[in-house]
Amino acid sequence: MNQQSTTNNQTLLTVEAVNVFYGELQAVFEVSISVGQGETIAIIGANGAGKTTLLRSISGEVPVKQGQISYQGKPIRGVAAHQLTRLGISLVPEGRKIFPSLSVSENLKIGAYSNRKGDWNIEKVYQLFPVLKERANVSGSNLSGGQQQMLAIGRALMNNPDLLLMDEISLGLAPIIVKDLYNVVKDIARSGTTLIIVEQDVNRSLQVVDRVYCLLEGRVSLQGQPASLRPEQISQAYFGV
Repeated sequence: MNQQSTTNNQTLLTVEAVNVFYGELQAVFEVSISVGQGETIAIIGANGAGKTTLLRSISGEVPVKQGQISYQGKPIRGVAAHQLTRLGISLVPEGRKIFPSLSVSENLKIGAYSNRKGDWNIEKVYQLFPVLKERANVSGSNLSGGQQQMLAIGRALMNNPDLLLMDEISLGLAPIIVKDLYNVVKDIARSGTTLIIVEQDVNRSLQVVDRVYCLLEGRVSLQGQPASLRPEQISQAYFGV
């Protein structure tokens, strides 16, 4: 885990005063965050706090009505999701969204469609998740929930991203599987990939990140380094009480 903040690193991504709507319903209010090159941050908050919406706005899947998003110093608000993938932003979506009729190896190869250069390839993904190599020819629908989550992460890594967005990777999984996945998160961070993790499991996420932002009803309610935040501060920011 990188212990430096964005003040010591080159800033990779900046989100400035972003407002996001679903129709007439506003989900994100004036949210600003930043992440430095090689840094790992968490965006925590209760269900409905706006975490996934914020992540999807960064990845280009949800339009931003107001505010700005900059990546590698260039504005990317309004850039299509597939173009952002080619720029080096990969999303591990909530719910995994693998292709159930395709095999493990076919799912992984689809993740490399942009042909970005880098260290990640199918063999390196198999080293990270040996069970995927064992099940390379098995269809996605025949994988366990944990294996599907591994596949979703591996598929995103096949793009050789500079920025990896991970949305609720622990959702619905047994604690032992979650522990294994977060050990992998540490390995990915050590490889130099910048990470933004959206998570409801506060304790788990705080163990692997450099900084944390908490959202409450679509607004940033707390931010800082985990070691500097008291449990009661986090609880108040998370629940609003």
